[in-house]
Amino acid sequence: MENELHNFIKVWILAIISLCYCFYISSKLPKGIFKLISLTPIFIFFLYLPLTISTAPLVGITAFFLSWLANFKLLLFCFDQPPLSPPPSNLFHFISLASLPIKPKQKTPSQNKSKPPQRSILFAIKVLILALLYHCYSYKQNIHKNVVLVMFCVRIYIELELILAVAGTLARAMFGFEIEPQFNEPYLATSLQDFWGRRWNLIVTSILRPTVYYPIRRISTRLLGSRWASLPAIISVFVVSGLMHELIYYYLTRVAPTWEVTWFFILHGVAVAAEVVVKKVVPEKVRLNPVVSGALALGFVAVTAVWLFFPQLLRNGLDEKTIGEYCKLMDLLKGLLPF
Repeated sequence: MENELHNFIKVWILAIISLCYCFYISSKLPKGIFKLISLTPIFIFFLYLPLTISTAPLVGITAFFLSWLANFKLLLFCFDQPPLSPPPSNLFHFISLASLPIKPKQKTPSQNKSKPPQRSILFAIKVLILALLYHCYSYKQNIHKNVVLVMFCVRIYIELELILAVAGTLARAMFGFEIEPQFNEPYLATSLQDFWGRRWNLIVTSILRPTVYYPIRRISTRLLGSRWASLPAIISVFVVSGLMHELIYYYLTRVAPTWEVTWFFILHGVAVAAEVVVKKVVPEKVRLNPVVSGALALGFVAVTAVWLFFPQLLRNGLDEKTIGEYCKLMDLLKGLLPF
């Protein structure tokens, strides 16, 4: 495990050096094909780096932060699009914006910088729930398999939210800018469109909009007209998201893709597109109550996740593997800390 931690540190040192190249060299080139050519080796390198690590928690962080988010942000950078354009004057700001799952918050005069107390309470509750889930895994053999699956689903959500929150907190503490929240209480969603577009993993949403949704919508507007142009764009976003999840699953399991997770996102893309059509043709007064539509949406997410999203991870024992590796990492870090 100590060698893995050294590899992880080495990977991120190489990533930082690569981003220095982007800041000092590529940023000086005109937008378009020349900047894209200059960054192509970085795209390939960031896709390779997770393959040099085998510990699942470290692989997951590296793959998500570099292979997905950083590459997509650098792709936007090629065409002078935010969040990396115009380039920050400070190198460390550039590196943090490129490599961390953060999006600077647009300030308004009435913005209250204090963190709502209820959010802090919810955060503490989620930490306690995660600790309880880890403890319950010790008795996995005595728990019904469906209960174990629910535990795994809840654990994945809380771990992802906590990892992104910690990354955002570090960026805010080190660089001083306010950032957008990564999650917005997804269990309060009123529809699939609300769940995926305004509540779940918002940093991914903010990256997929300019890289996939807006370009496809512009093209489909010419072919289908403005009324239905969003439908191909929505499905395209979910297809790309599915392929990126498939890539991350490969990094985590090192097993050939089964395409289950891709079909999960395609199914949700079609469902969200159908929801958009319904909202366009059905008068608001005869639509389902938001409480009912929200419950149906969350039920659809849960059932399809059990069917298509989680099986590949569970078949490869990633639930038990990640817990064991988390514990080893924590023990190693405790031994390295001077207090």
